[in-house]
Amino acid sequence: MTETGAAADGAPAGRLPVAGRADVRRAVLRLVRADRRAFAGALALNVLAAGAGLAGPWLLGRIIDEVRAGHGVGPVDRLAAAILVCAAAQLLLARWARYAGHRFGERTLARVREEFVGRTLALPASVVERAGVGDLTTRGTADVAAVGATLRDAGPELLVCTVQALFTLGAVFVIDPLLGVVGVLALTPIWFALRWYLRRARAGYLAQGAADSEVAEIVAATASGARTVEALRLERRRTAANRDALEVSRRARFHTLFLRSVFFPVVETSYSLPVAGVLLLGGALHARGAMSLGAVVAATLYLRQFTEPLDQILVRVEQLQSSGASFARVEGLAGTPRPGRGGRAAQAQAPVPVPAPVDDRIDVTGVRYAYERGGEVLRGVDLTVRPGERLAIVGPSGAGKTTLSRLLAGVDAPSAGTVTVGGAPVAALAPETLRRQVVLVTQEHHVFIGTVRDNLLIAEPTADDARLWAALAAVGAADWVRELPGGLDAEPGGGDGRSADGSQAQQIALARVVLADPHTLILDEATALLDPTTARHTERALAAVLQGRTVIAVAHRLHTAHDADRVAVMEDGRLTELGTHEALVADGGAYAALWRTWHGGS
Repeated sequence: MTETGAAADGAPAGRLPVAGRADVRRAVLRLVRADRRAFAGALALNVLAAGAGLAGPWLLGRIIDEVRAGHGVGPVDRLAAAILVCAAAQLLLARWARYAGHRFGERTLARVREEFVGRTLALPASVVERAGVGDLTTRGTADVAAVGATLRDAGPELLVCTVQALFTLGAVFVIDPLLGVVGVLALTPIWFALRWYLRRARAGYLAQGAADSEVAEIVAATASGARTVEALRLERRRTAANRDALEVSRRARFHTLFLRSVFFPVVETSYSLPVAGVLLLGGALHARGAMSLGAVVAATLYLRQFTEPLDQILVRVEQLQSSGASFARVEGLAGTPRPGRGGRAAQAQAPVPVPAPVDDRIDVTGVRYAYERGGEVLRGVDLTVRPGERLAIVGPSGAGKTTLSRLLAGVDAPSAGTVTVGGAPVAALAPETLRRQVVLVTQEHHVFIGTVRDNLLIAEPTADDARLWAALAAVGAADWVRELPGGLDAEPGGGDGRSADGSQAQQIALARVVLADPHTLILDEATALLDPTTARHTERALAAVLQGRTVIAVAHRLHTAHDADRVAVMEDGRLTELGTHEALVADGGAYAALWRTWHGGS
């Protein structure tokens, strides 16, 4: 396995992948090529600024030699004026170079953010669910911010300092190659310290990022499930889990702190070695008449000046290790495996053409499915859903109803067997094609920040007010929306920082479905937060609005099954009964028992 593949595909089960070093390098080159003119301009300005900065020590050495030669104040004044001009030029060019570098960094950061958002929105729902929101949130906030700080600050500064350091060290070699060799050899301790640090830093910062993601995931899960935690008295267990995650994060941070505490003291104490070595050798050469005093002073000043950009480079190298690990996590989204399509390696190959669906018929053939950390949930399910049919899927909890709905919607791919729509594998369809065919609506809904109109136009941006009101009316939401101050242009919760309650959020989500007008709609407890009367009204209204469309409903309330064309009964991962409501009741099987129990208690 290549380094790239190991890094990308070797993530723990369920975790989002991390890009390998080669992938990160290619991504950096891609970003530079995207704005190559700005990068070239910033590089040229840095070269000019570094060249102007070289004049000062050399001119000062000339002044010393002129004074020792007794040539008077005239040459000294001219050389001093040249120093001032070069210093002013260096200041202006350096400021211009930093400005150009910061503009390049901000534009590049915008591209990184846009790519991250695009890749995040393209992630399959199953991948997000398995990875958890903590990892994705940390990558989109802390990691992107770290990359942004590097592009905005560290990148331009590192470019400036690298050019200055190279030019300064080159100037020492021009004065005397022997002095240059001594200066380079004196940097050996820094070289060994840097190699020691770089071998350990990337792994340390990746571990720190993973630990931070775990903390965010546990905190988010605890907060979102606070009521469940209280109801089941799980406070101590969740507190212990949070403490364990924080302890892992603390150890990861202490490890990177240890790396820095070893690296930087060695570097700081090594800065004086090149200056001391050149002074000793230059003094000996001057005493023998082999070198002028001005040359010794110029070389010493160059090396003293060299320590400043070198110090900045090493500081930024430490920051680059942290941000490099962050960029690897951000770029890792590109290698996220897609259900039914394989991982990065599969995606790197030529894409296998997927035939377009020829109609809306759904066929489930010999389907089996097992979750990564559990046993087999579906055991050889065969089912055909005809276009325009209303199918209800019923059965006890844990029978596999929700899993089957996810396979029908292409959220997951079956472990064995096939799920096709119009003859095309559902899980292999592109998201744009799939969502025109099948839409899954669950009881988990989200109301976005903005007005009711904003939330609805997500599904159909070209819809006018008449279509928006019709969609709201179809799901029983028109009345309460009209009562809002501003109607469609009001926030769903009525403003004042309040959010829509659960039933209102469900109705808004269902109104989006009406506007999207899919060929097949899968409802998995989509009306669970509505009262029974409103739920039945909403389901019937949806059926009327989506007349001629296929509606598959996972039902716990059996009135949904009563209204359906056919009923599929799931038990222990198998499809045990299939037929109309009347036929199944007459057969006296599992469905008849469920109906008698439910109807007798309603």
